[in-house]
Amino acid sequence: MCRHPRRGEAGREVTRATTGSPSPRGAAVGRGIGIGLMYGLWKPRVLGAWRVPASGPVILAVNHSHNIDGPMLMGTAPRPVHFLIKKEAFVGPLDPFLHGIGQLKVDRTTADRTAITRALGVLEEGGVLGIFPEGTRGEGDFASLRAGLAYFAVRSGAPIVPVAVLGSTERRGRLISALPPLRSRVDVVFGEAFEAGDGSGRRTRKALDEATVRVQTRLTAHLDGARRFTGR
Repeated sequence: MCRHPRRGEAGREVTRATTGSPSPRGAAVGRGIGIGLMYGLWKPRVLGAWRVPASGPVILAVNHSHNIDGPMLMGTAPRPVHFLIKKEAFVGPLDPFLHGIGQLKVDRTTADRTAITRALGVLEEGGVLGIFPEGTRGEGDFASLRAGLAYFAVRSGAPIVPVAVLGSTERRGRLISALPPLRSRVDVVFGEAFEAGDGSGRRTRKALDEATVRVQTRLTAHLDGARRFTGR
């Protein structure tokens, strides 16, 4: 008999085979690449990384205003991250690369059951799930929050850690205008972990709607605080 998926290799392998969740080893490789690229090209200033639980499932909720925000978090987070990434990014050689480093493809136009199952699998195995709760790149102010983040948090029971990436859109680079200037500072600010649910264990539509409001309030407050603290 195999052991519980959180207590032994046999259990983890069975869970992974069942859910199709990505390998933690791939995400660890992705983190190594992110560290090399982000610290090599820019000057990340990481604040509050100690707030990310050292073990167990956790969701990192990140504002999204620039394409480097995801890679920046992958290279600065204290643990390997499995991001939910729009399927449009999985083109050409990026498809096998993103899969290889443990990232999750999601179809934003529908209820992507495969992506949902794999993301929940990451959390069930005690991993870190990265989500852009606004759904797409925009102002990066958490103003248009989707319900997916609350769903994953309530369904899994995993705490949410808000993350603010600041400075990626302040200026354009001289060599590549689509990127921030090389060696410029980008701030990555981790907030306090919190629970999305109300403690009742309810998973009804009303409960998810209420959780979404609570999550948006906490994320917006963290972003405002991070901007004041960093002056950005």
